[in-house]
Amino acid sequence: MLNLIGIIIASYIVGSIPSALIVGKIFKKIDLRNYGSGNLGSTNAFRVLGVPLGILVQIMDIAKGLIVVLVVTEYFYSHLPFTNYTPFEDITVAKIIAGVSAIIGHTYSVFAGLKGGKGINTALGVLISLSPVDVGISVGFFVLTVLLSGYVSLGSIVASFVFPLMMFIRENFFKVNISGYNTLIFFSIAVSVLLIYNHRENIKRLLYGNENRFEKLWLIRIFKIKAPLGKN
Repeated sequence: MLNLIGIIIASYIVGSIPSALIVGKIFKKIDLRNYGSGNLGSTNAFRVLGVPLGILVQIMDIAKGLIVVLVVTEYFYSHLPFTNYTPFEDITVAKIIAGVSAIIGHTYSVFAGLKGGKGINTALGVLISLSPVDVGISVGFFVLTVLLSGYVSLGSIVASFVFPLMMFIRENFFKVNISGYNTLIFFSIAVSVLLIYNHRENIKRLLYGNENRFEKLWLIRIFKIKAPLGKN
Protein backbone atom coordinates (compact mmCIF):
# COMPACT_ATOMS: atom_id res chain seq x y z
CA MET A 1 0.00 0.00 0.00
CA LEU A 2 2.85 2.40 0.83
CA ASN A 3 4.36 1.80 -2.62
CA LEU A 4 1.03 2.61 -4.30
CA ILE A 5 0.68 5.77 -2.21
CA GLY A 6 4.24 6.66 -3.23
CA ILE A 7 3.31 6.25 -6.92
CA ILE A 8 0.23 8.46 -6.53
CA ILE A 9 2.04 11.22 -4.62
CA ALA A 10 5.16 11.21 -6.83
CA SER A 11 3.08 11.20 -10.01
CA TYR A 12 0.89 14.03 -8.74
CA ILE A 13 3.98 16.09 -7.88
CA VAL A 14 5.55 15.47 -11.30
CA GLY A 15 2.26 16.37 -12.98
CA SER A 16 2.04 19.49 -10.82
CA ILE A 17 5.29 20.96 -12.17
CA PRO A 18 3.95 24.16 -13.80
CA SER A 19 5.91 24.13 -17.05
CA ALA A 20 4.22 27.23 -18.48
CA LEU A 21 4.71 29.18 -15.26
CA ILE A 22 8.39 28.24 -15.08
CA VAL A 23 9.10 29.03 -18.74
CA GLY A 24 7.21 32.34 -18.55
CA LYS A 25 9.14 33.51 -15.49
CA ILE A 26 12.54 32.38 -16.76
CA PHE A 27 12.33 33.70 -20.32
CA LYS A 28 9.78 36.53 -20.15
CA LYS A 29 9.80 37.48 -16.45
CA ILE A 30 6.00 37.19 -16.30
CA ASP A 31 3.44 35.10 -14.43
CA LEU A 32 1.38 33.48 -17.17
CA ARG A 33 -1.59 33.27 -14.82
CA ASN A 34 -1.97 37.03 -15.26
CA TYR A 35 -1.91 37.00 -19.07
CA GLY A 36 -4.16 35.75 -21.82
CA SER A 37 -6.67 33.24 -20.51
CA GLY A 38 -4.63 32.78 -17.33
CA ASN A 39 -4.38 29.07 -18.08
CA LEU A 40 -1.08 27.28 -17.54
CA GLY A 41 -1.36 25.10 -20.63
CA SER A 42 0.54 25.19 -23.88
CA THR A 43 -2.24 27.01 -25.78
CA ASN A 44 -1.99 30.09 -23.60
CA ALA A 45 1.79 29.73 -23.65
CA PHE A 46 1.76 29.82 -27.46
CA ARG A 47 -0.48 32.87 -27.42
CA VAL A 48 1.44 34.87 -24.80
CA LEU A 49 5.01 33.57 -24.93
CA GLY A 50 5.28 32.84 -28.66
CA VAL A 51 5.76 29.71 -30.73
CA PRO A 52 9.27 28.59 -29.63
CA LEU A 53 8.47 28.86 -25.91
CA GLY A 54 5.01 27.40 -26.49
CA ILE A 55 6.63 24.34 -28.06
CA LEU A 56 8.99 24.08 -25.08
CA VAL A 57 6.02 24.13 -22.68
CA GLN A 58 4.23 21.50 -24.76
CA ILE A 59 7.25 19.19 -24.75
CA MET A 60 7.67 19.60 -20.99
CA ASP A 61 3.99 18.81 -20.35
CA ILE A 62 4.07 15.71 -22.55
CA ALA A 63 7.28 14.64 -20.81
CA LYS A 64 5.50 14.72 -17.45
CA GLY A 65 3.09 12.04 -18.63
CA LEU A 66 5.90 9.92 -20.01
CA ILE A 67 8.02 10.31 -16.87
CA VAL A 68 5.36 9.04 -14.48
CA VAL A 69 4.62 6.03 -16.69
CA LEU A 70 8.20 5.10 -17.55
CA VAL A 71 10.16 6.26 -14.50
CA VAL A 72 8.01 6.82 -11.41
CA THR A 73 6.23 3.47 -11.54
CA GLU A 74 9.51 1.61 -12.15
CA TYR A 75 11.05 3.27 -9.09
CA PHE A 76 8.14 2.84 -6.64
CA TYR A 77 6.38 -0.26 -7.91
CA SER A 78 6.74 -3.62 -6.17
CA HIS A 79 3.23 -5.10 -6.24
CA LEU A 80 -0.42 -4.05 -6.17
CA PRO A 81 -2.02 -4.03 -2.71
CA PHE A 82 -5.27 -5.40 -4.16
CA THR A 83 -6.38 -8.23 -6.42
CA ASN A 84 -6.01 -7.32 -10.08
CA TYR A 85 -9.14 -8.40 -11.96
CA THR A 86 -8.15 -6.59 -15.16
CA PRO A 87 -6.53 -8.23 -18.21
CA PHE A 88 -3.53 -5.94 -17.73
CA GLU A 89 -0.34 -6.90 -15.98
CA ASP A 90 -0.04 -5.42 -12.48
CA ILE A 91 2.63 -2.94 -13.60
CA THR A 92 0.32 -1.60 -16.32
CA VAL A 93 -2.42 -0.97 -13.77
CA ALA A 94 0.13 0.90 -11.67
CA LYS A 95 1.05 2.99 -14.72
CA ILE A 96 -2.61 3.87 -15.32
CA ILE A 97 -2.94 4.99 -11.69
CA ALA A 98 0.25 7.05 -12.07
CA GLY A 99 -1.04 8.60 -15.27
CA VAL A 100 -4.34 9.69 -13.75
CA SER A 101 -2.47 11.20 -10.78
CA ALA A 102 -0.20 13.18 -13.12
CA ILE A 103 -3.14 14.52 -15.15
CA ILE A 104 -4.88 15.66 -11.96
CA GLY A 105 -1.60 17.24 -10.82
CA HIS A 106 -1.27 19.14 -14.09
CA THR A 107 -4.86 20.40 -13.82
CA TYR A 108 -4.65 21.29 -10.13
CA SER A 109 -1.00 22.09 -9.51
CA VAL A 110 0.09 22.22 -5.89
CA PHE A 111 2.85 24.61 -6.97
CA ALA A 112 0.49 27.11 -8.63
CA GLY A 113 -2.35 27.58 -6.18
CA LEU A 114 -4.20 24.53 -7.55
CA LYS A 115 -4.31 26.14 -10.97
CA GLY A 116 -2.94 24.52 -14.10
CA GLY A 117 -3.63 23.50 -17.67
CA LYS A 118 -6.38 21.42 -19.25
CA GLY A 119 -4.34 18.20 -19.09
CA ILE A 120 -4.25 17.43 -22.81
CA ASN A 121 -0.47 17.23 -23.23
CA THR A 122 0.15 15.32 -20.00
CA ALA A 123 -2.62 12.89 -20.95
CA LEU A 124 -0.98 12.56 -24.36
CA GLY A 125 2.29 11.55 -22.73
CA VAL A 126 0.50 8.93 -20.61
CA LEU A 127 -1.58 7.47 -23.45
CA ILE A 128 1.28 7.26 -25.95
CA SER A 129 2.78 4.43 -23.91
CA LEU A 130 -0.55 2.61 -23.56
CA SER A 131 -2.19 2.93 -26.98
CA PRO A 132 0.03 4.74 -29.52
CA VAL A 133 -2.09 3.97 -32.60
CA ASP A 134 -5.25 5.50 -31.13
CA VAL A 135 -3.24 8.47 -29.91
CA GLY A 136 -1.89 8.97 -33.44
CA ILE A 137 -5.40 8.92 -34.91
CA SER A 138 -6.62 11.38 -32.26
CA VAL A 139 -3.71 13.73 -32.97
CA GLY A 140 -4.65 13.59 -36.65
CA PHE A 141 -8.19 14.71 -35.80
CA PHE A 142 -6.76 17.44 -33.58
CA VAL A 143 -4.60 18.82 -36.38
CA LEU A 144 -7.43 18.65 -38.93
CA THR A 145 -9.86 20.40 -36.57
CA VAL A 146 -7.39 23.20 -35.85
CA LEU A 147 -6.66 23.70 -39.55
CA LEU A 148 -10.39 23.83 -40.34
CA SER A 149 -11.40 26.08 -37.46
CA GLY A 150 -8.37 27.83 -35.99
CA TYR A 151 -9.51 26.79 -32.52
CA VAL A 152 -6.95 24.79 -30.54
CA SER A 153 -9.50 24.20 -27.77
CA LEU A 154 -11.95 22.69 -30.25
CA GLY A 155 -9.19 20.45 -31.60
CA SER A 156 -8.42 19.28 -28.05
CA ILE A 157 -12.09 18.54 -27.36
CA VAL A 158 -12.47 16.59 -30.60
CA ALA A 159 -9.28 14.60 -29.93
CA SER A 160 -10.48 13.78 -26.40
CA PHE A 161 -13.74 12.45 -27.81
CA VAL A 162 -12.11 10.59 -30.69
CA PHE A 163 -9.59 8.61 -28.61
CA PRO A 164 -12.01 6.20 -26.86
CA LEU A 165 -14.24 6.16 -29.94
CA MET A 166 -11.38 5.00 -32.18
CA MET A 167 -10.41 2.38 -29.64
CA PHE A 168 -13.99 1.06 -29.62
CA ILE A 169 -14.25 1.06 -33.44
CA ARG A 170 -10.90 -0.66 -34.00
CA GLU A 171 -11.63 -3.39 -31.45
CA ASN A 172 -15.27 -4.07 -32.31
CA PHE A 173 -15.55 -3.32 -36.02
CA PHE A 174 -12.06 -3.90 -37.39
CA LYS A 175 -11.33 -6.76 -34.96
CA VAL A 176 -8.00 -5.29 -33.91
CA ASN A 177 -6.79 -7.03 -30.77
CA ILE A 178 -6.05 -4.23 -28.31
CA SER A 179 -4.30 -5.56 -25.22
CA GLY A 180 -6.41 -5.05 -22.12
CA TYR A 181 -9.20 -3.41 -24.13
CA ASN A 182 -11.95 -4.16 -21.58
CA THR A 183 -10.07 -2.16 -18.97
CA LEU A 184 -8.37 0.43 -21.16
CA ILE A 185 -11.62 1.52 -22.83
CA PHE A 186 -13.10 2.55 -19.47
CA PHE A 187 -9.88 4.30 -18.50
CA SER A 188 -9.83 6.17 -21.83
CA ILE A 189 -13.47 7.22 -21.43
CA ALA A 190 -12.77 8.52 -17.91
CA VAL A 191 -9.75 10.51 -19.15
CA SER A 192 -11.80 11.83 -22.09
CA VAL A 193 -14.60 13.00 -19.78
CA LEU A 194 -12.07 14.71 -17.48
CA LEU A 195 -10.37 16.52 -20.38
CA ILE A 196 -13.66 17.68 -21.90
CA TYR A 197 -14.84 18.83 -18.46
CA ASN A 198 -11.64 20.85 -18.12
CA HIS A 199 -12.61 22.59 -21.37
CA ARG A 200 -16.10 23.56 -20.14
CA GLU A 201 -15.36 27.30 -20.25
CA ASN A 202 -13.91 26.93 -23.76
CA ILE A 203 -17.10 25.14 -24.82
CA LYS A 204 -19.19 28.06 -23.55
CA ARG A 205 -17.01 30.56 -25.41
CA LEU A 206 -17.18 28.47 -28.59
CA LEU A 207 -20.98 28.38 -28.41
CA TYR A 208 -21.18 32.13 -27.97
CA GLY A 209 -18.44 32.96 -30.45
CA ASN A 210 -16.05 34.42 -27.87
CA GLU A 211 -13.26 31.84 -28.06
CA ASN A 212 -9.84 33.08 -29.14
CA ARG A 213 -8.89 31.84 -32.57
CA PHE A 214 -5.36 31.24 -33.89
CA GLU A 215 -5.72 32.93 -37.27
CA LYS A 216 -2.32 31.69 -38.46
CA LEU A 217 -3.37 28.09 -37.84
CA TRP A 218 -6.72 28.50 -39.60
CA LEU A 219 -5.41 27.37 -42.98
CA ILE A 220 -8.41 25.54 -44.47
CA ARG A 221 -11.29 28.03 -44.60
CA ILE A 222 -14.06 26.07 -46.26
CA PHE A 223 -16.76 26.75 -43.69
CA LYS A 224 -18.72 29.95 -43.56
CA ILE A 225 -18.49 31.70 -40.19
CA LYS A 226 -21.82 31.89 -38.43
CA ALA A 227 -22.84 34.64 -36.03
CA PRO A 228 -22.47 33.84 -32.33
CA LEU A 229 -25.53 32.60 -30.45
CA GLY A 230 -27.91 35.37 -29.62
CA LYS A 231 -26.52 37.67 -32.33
CA ASN A 232 -27.70 38.37 -35.86
